[in-house]
Amino acid sequence: MSTVQTNMADFIDTLAREISAKNLIFPSFPDITMRIRSALSDPNISASKVAKIVGTEPVLSAQLLRLANSAALCAGSRPVDDLPTAIKRLGYALVRNAAIALGIRQLAQDTHQSMMRVPLEKLWRHSIQVAALSYVLAKRLTRLNPDTAMLAGLLHDIGMFYILARANKYPDLFTDEAMLRNIPHQTHAQISPVILESWDVPEDIITAARDHASFNRIHYAPADLTDVVMVANILAKRGCPGPDGSFEWSTPPPAFGRLNLDATTCAAVMLKSEEEITLISQVFC
Repeated sequence: MSTVQTNMADFIDTLAREISAKNLIFPSFPDITMRIRSALSDPNISASKVAKIVGTEPVLSAQLLRLANSAALCAGSRPVDDLPTAIKRLGYALVRNAAIALGIRQLAQDTHQSMMRVPLEKLWRHSIQVAALSYVLAKRLTRLNPDTAMLAGLLHDIGMFYILARANKYPDLFTDEAMLRNIPHQTHAQISPVILESWDVPEDIITAARDHASFNRIHYAPADLTDVVMVANILAKRGCPGPDGSFEWSTPPPAFGRLNLDATTCAAVMLKSEEEITLISQVFC
């Protein structure tokens, strides 16, 4: 076994021990993220109180004001220039998701190892796309809460963010992006639940993060959150079927069937959802 292979095995063993001990030393989210998440756990909190917390973070404040005044939400309405009104227009769920996105975005940017910036940026962009697709799939094809689906999509690869953050500590091992492909997917899938449990994330979101790549997963109820994130993840990577035959629809995962999603439906949903997908991307960028 080469030195690189030995070091990679040691890195994966270290991850396995951290997972087993639930000792995941993850970079801290910005204080604003955790404060908003905590505040919104109170169902009786007022928009003005939420605005006082949001107002301490200029980037998030600007994002929410811009979004509240976007064409999609402001059509026929008077533009707003204060946070309480913007928050009322957007709803607490979207404010929460934007705050969590800000935290993940900071994790993606907080690296001093240039080699990791590219995969972190790719992972961030992919997470945004899966969040947007999860939202529109849940809204148009299920009775699931679209905002919950959006959050599940945003967090589905949180374990990979952790791996990339830890890889920053091994500059001699991860000399190029290709080395990251030697890390088993199962390792990332085991990390995500441990992180999300520590954040008190609902169980169905944790399950989606753990099982979204288990394509042969079987359950007999209507489509659930894991089905939505699984399909969104596939569509984000491959898109709807096209003339190049990039996606083989003759043998899709059962999740597609539970969503009643075929090639024609896929194209129709994407066409109808272009504006919403753009809007969600604006929230997180």
